[in-house]
Formats: sequence, C-alpha cells, structure tokens
Amino acid sequence: MPEETAVYTHGHHESVLRSHTWRTAANSAAYLVGSLKPHMKVLDIGCGPGTITADLAELVPDGHVTGVDRVPDILDKARATAAERGLRNVEFAVADVHDLDYPDDSFCVVHAHQVLQHVGDPVRALREMRRVCRPGGIVAVRDADYAAMTWYPKSPGMDDWLDLYRRVARANGGEPDAGRRLKSWALEAGFTDITATAATWCYSSEDERAWWSGLWADRTLASAYAGRAVEGGHADAGQLRAVSAAWREWGGRENAWFAVLHGEVLCRK
Repeated sequence: MPEETAVYTHGHHESVLRSHTWRTAANSAAYLVGSLKPHMKVLDIGCGPGTITADLAELVPDGHVTGVDRVPDILDKARATAAERGLRNVEFAVADVHDLDYPDDSFCVVHAHQVLQHVGDPVRALREMRRVCRPGGIVAVRDADYAAMTWYPKSPGMDDWLDLYRRVARANGGEPDAGRRLKSWALEAGFTDITATAATWCYSSEDERAWWSGLWADRTLASAYAGRAVEGGHADAGQLRAVSAAWREWGGRENAWFAVLHGEVLCRK
C-alpha cells in the first residue's frame, strides 16, 4: 500500500452504507452528467457499493465504466448492484488512487466522489487521475466540506460531533474540509482548465431528518469511525453516547434543518 494512502475514517458499517447506497448520479454527480456522451469510457474511483457507478454506466450505454475501490469486499456489493440493474458495460477492480494500474490516457472521464478527503496526498491522487485521463477528457471530483456544514437549531452536542469528526479524520491522515481545497489541489496537480462549483445536500423533511440523524447516531456508536475515535484517544464511550443522543434529539425537532456543502471541480486535460 503506498505510504500516501490514509485510513478510511468511516469504514463500511451498515450505517455508512445506508448513506452510500442513497447516492446517485443525480444527487451526487449532477455537475458531471451534462458532460457525459454515450460512447465514453469512465473510471469511477472509490466506487463503494456502486450506485453512482451503475448510474454512470446507464448514461454511457455505448461506452464502458470501471469502478474501483481499495476495499475488495465492498466490490461484491457493487457487482450485485450492477447485476440487479442488468448492466453489461461495467466492471469492478481493486485500486489505489495514488497508484492506478492503468496506462496513460486510458479514460475519457475519471470521477471521484467523496474520495480526496480521505487520501494521504490529494495532489498526487489528482496527478494520477490526470495521467490516466485522455487528452480532451475530464477529471471530475466532488467532496464535502465538514467545517462548512450547518444546521438549525443549535446543539452543543452536534458541535461536539463536528469537532470530534474533524479531529479523527485528520488523525487518520485525511482532510475533512476538502471541498474548499479542490480547486487549489487541482491547480497544484497541473490542471489549468478548471470549472469549480459548489452544491448541497439538504435534510429538512421528517423522513430526511430521521434518516440523516439516525445514520449518524448509529455511525457514532458502531462504525469504524467510532472505534478509531476511542482508540485514538479522541473520545470515550460516554462522549460517543452523548453525541449519538444529540443527533437523535436534533432529528426529532420539527424545525430541524441540515445542509452539507460540497466543492466540485471539472478539470479538462
């Protein structure tokens, strides 16, 4: 494993996959969709359970999509997702974004969603994505920015959550406030034609609040992130229980609202 690869903070507990399997090209890659052509060859980095990957495959019916992830087990879920949808133009493989096992100029589009916040060297990762992208092709990256997340009403327990998560993520070698840094990283990686945008996920309805608060309440107690918080000395079990309870209390409020800001870059090679 390359030295630059950081620890994936969340792991793949059910509470994490609850969020990952919700993601689609429409709600997570809309900034890219308009640039896709039916014949394109696409590399989807950090594909996880493959829901976005499958959508991309449907959007390039005469092309091909390769989904890659560092974790072999999650690729079984991705393959099942593609099989359930009857997709024949998609395949999956294990790969590390810092050291991709593909020749130069292999893909029309290289896409990564919520990846660079978790890697040890995002600039090296972008250079590698640029290397395997064809001249005239697109490198598309989208990442959340935790410090820019905002919610109402105020909650000291959720302030504790944000502080804790950012400390754990950085201790694991990542950068939780990646969204605001994407354009800077892309420039450092050698891109000159960059379109930088921002987009949000917003949770406000009763169902949305219950879903978002529930998955974070569970993730705080049972995921790899919870284990790393304790093992790293960032929190004890009592503090995690308090943060989990704060999420559930917030989610039960009728006036609750939460926004996740994402940075996005479309980089043309």
